[in-house]
Amino acid sequence: MFETVIGLEVHVQLNTQTKLFCACPTSFAMHQNSNTCPTCLALPGALPVVNKEAAIKAMRLGYALNAKINHTSYFDRKSYFYPDSPSAYQITQFTTAIIEDGDLEIDLPDGSKKSIGIIQAHLEADAGKNIHEGSISKVDLNRAGTPLLEIVSAPDMRSADEAVAYLKKLHTTVRYLDISDANMQEGSFRCDVNVSIRPKGEERFGTRVEIKNINSFKFVAAAIAYEVERQIEAYEDGVYESEIWQETRLWDVEAGETRSMRGKEEAADYRYFPDPDLRPLIVTEEMIDEAKEMPELPDDKVARYTNELGIKRYDALVITANKAMAYYFEAMLEQGARPKTAVTWLTSELLGRLNKAGLGIENSPVDAKTLGSLLVKISDGTISGKGAKEILDYMMENESRDVDALIDQLGLAQMSDDGTILEIIDKILAANEEKVVEYKNGKEKLFGFFVGETMKASKGTANPAKVNTLLKERLG
Repeated sequence: MFETVIGLEVHVQLNTQTKLFCACPTSFAMHQNSNTCPTCLALPGALPVVNKEAAIKAMRLGYALNAKINHTSYFDRKSYFYPDSPSAYQITQFTTAIIEDGDLEIDLPDGSKKSIGIIQAHLEADAGKNIHEGSISKVDLNRAGTPLLEIVSAPDMRSADEAVAYLKKLHTTVRYLDISDANMQEGSFRCDVNVSIRPKGEERFGTRVEIKNINSFKFVAAAIAYEVERQIEAYEDGVYESEIWQETRLWDVEAGETRSMRGKEEAADYRYFPDPDLRPLIVTEEMIDEAKEMPELPDDKVARYTNELGIKRYDALVITANKAMAYYFEAMLEQGARPKTAVTWLTSELLGRLNKAGLGIENSPVDAKTLGSLLVKISDGTISGKGAKEILDYMMENESRDVDALIDQLGLAQMSDDGTILEIIDKILAANEEKVVEYKNGKEKLFGFFVGETMKASKGTANPAKVNTLLKERLG
């Protein structure tokens, strides 16, 4: 039996207005090489200046991760020779990072929790982008110098499930803090996975293999599963020492396998040394105060939803996993919707329709205020749940958002007048005298029949609660 050991290095692109060491915009979806200057092009004589906003956003994550914030940190040069790096080095934090010694608590599928250690999170400048067109390669340096925060976990994860849970929790936290859009498709949140195996009970780590730049939770799980199987097979075949060596591998999506890329570099290979153009990054009290200003985070929301609103922990986790969904839910409550009703209509009725339409909560045709108002109409008896579903279906396809007007337009106002409902009930009972006798003789299942006939006669507009109460009275 083997134990899997996993550590993750996550690169988060910070959503600052300008790059890490110059005033160029961070919007790299512009014409190639237009968002550049002498500093990010590494022209002789150009000097970097640290972006204060990037440091504050990094610190904010540090506080959210219960980490130590180093009030003095340093920038170093990491040498490597790639076309997308015009300076032939990356400015990063090697000797002392701005964030150290944190932790992130994750929720596992079996309902348990686990704390994953954070070794450090350091600021660094992103590289440019290589563009390959047939036999020609081009370089776009619009992205060069964009601020990244590299978050390095401890090797505390023991399965793909734990790794994915950690990534999802970190992804959610980053978005709540609004320090990054964390768009995985665009590379704003990407991950390097370090995987090794060891016989159970063994304390010494096995040979670590790094899988670079994976940009989807699904691919992370698949890459880990493949790599673990590859390493176990090598161990069982007696070729572990010769086939498993410290290297960097790529995840081939089409083939569903990892492929060797290059030998894994050590610190000495990068020839780190202090950047001579940058002074130490010193944190001020003003920066600390600004960094500590943060919204309610997912764990706090889960605790509040379960303790104060009385909803199930599972539902609270589902809602808070998406910042937009949590804010949508709370906006529904502000309209007067009951918490448990809001959970059902958000996670089942609305999300079901959005999934069918290929939409996310962020671009829902029905806003939270409207849906919350609709649920109030159910609670006060104005419409039935069935009627509310019809209105929701109508709003998904049409622009009308006036709930009261739609109730009238679609004829869905619920009948709540006792006299009117009793007239219908009396006609139903008179037309089914034999069944009334059977009911009174003990055949209580017929009660459902009478309810159904009454609702059918009212064309579904009669208040079901009143129908039940009045029928019981009439049937004695």
